[in-house]
Amino acid sequence: MSEASLARMPPPSRDLSRKAAIVGVGETDFGADYKASRARAPGYEPPTTESLAITAFERALADAGLKREDIDGISVSFLYGGPSAEDTAKLVGIKPRHTMQTPGILAGPLPIVCTAIAEGKCDTVAMIYGVASRTSGRVFGGLAFTGGPGPTSYYYHHPWGWSSQAAHWALIWRRYQAIYGATEADLGSVAVQLRKNAMANPNAVMQTPLTIEAYLASRYIVRPLHLFDMCLVNDGAVCLIVRKADKARDMPHTPVLVAGWGEGRIKNDKFHYMVREQLRPQMQEAARQTYEMSGLAKSDVQHFECYDASSMHLINQVEGFDFAPRGGGLERFKSGEMAVGGAMPVNVAGGMLSGAYMHGWNHVAEITRQLRHEAGPRQIADIEVSMFSLAETDEVHPIIFQRGA
Repeated sequence: MSEASLARMPPPSRDLSRKAAIVGVGETDFGADYKASRARAPGYEPPTTESLAITAFERALADAGLKREDIDGISVSFLYGGPSAEDTAKLVGIKPRHTMQTPGILAGPLPIVCTAIAEGKCDTVAMIYGVASRTSGRVFGGLAFTGGPGPTSYYYHHPWGWSSQAAHWALIWRRYQAIYGATEADLGSVAVQLRKNAMANPNAVMQTPLTIEAYLASRYIVRPLHLFDMCLVNDGAVCLIVRKADKARDMPHTPVLVAGWGEGRIKNDKFHYMVREQLRPQMQEAARQTYEMSGLAKSDVQHFECYDASSMHLINQVEGFDFAPRGGGLERFKSGEMAVGGAMPVNVAGGMLSGAYMHGWNHVAEITRQLRHEAGPRQIADIEVSMFSLAETDEVHPIIFQRGA
């Protein structure tokens, strides 16, 4: 059975809570591949989406301690093009009874897969994501980029200079500065902290220490946002193996249960909600749904991984989900409260600013390692509950995870 691409995640429901668990995770060599792509040594062959997907799948399968015949479902999320789910299954040598084409950015794909498992369509799913963004020379803004609703529009008004995500993040940041008196150096504390986090992650792309001075000296991308306020562009793949919860016991690693999710969307007046409200009403509603589905509360969350396409994007979510007061997120980063050992560790493997730009998939891979208590020097002590959030353009999708027995 095959399902076409689904744009919306299934509605949150108590009946779907903890019905599935992540039992395997595999990632490609983000840092090593990035260095190789920059060096372009003689004989270098750039990766393809397919080669990256195979590597991530093989590593996830080994991590889960499963055999190919144990995988009876596959979900593929190739954001910028790739083989179909059926062709990917052949590529990795499995014969699933259920296949799914799911959205590329992680949020929707995981609830879709959990729902398929709960409905009995499959028991064990290989979720495969891959992009060869750097190899393909993908552009994320400017006159050469014509993504979005039409050839002259990207979310807002391309002809008037609003040609990239960075343009509206810059406007959000400028307004935040005006309201709260924040400085560029204050925002730089986010990039500096995430770089420190990445340095504790051997697979991170960026390993060089970053200082506030170096941050301020970096070029502007869209003033007042600097180079180090922006996410990376790198090749890579991630595979998550998700299994029916009652089959996830007695495996090599502690299962990571998918406990709940939610959704918030802008229905009208996008400019107002994006810039003035910073998506806060949508985050509050999505969080309410997530906590209600999971039976957990904000006070239970010990770790937050969020979609940090820019440093300001991260601050929006930290404040929007009430992990810091409005206008107080930067102070929390400056004080160390959002580092490992602090009150609410955030993006502890470096996120997308310094770890890897895997559209949220690397965040969930890190959550998996944290809840297994296998994160090494960046391990959060005694962690039981983590939360992931995607808040991008006009929609919000949080997911909450819990360490299994």
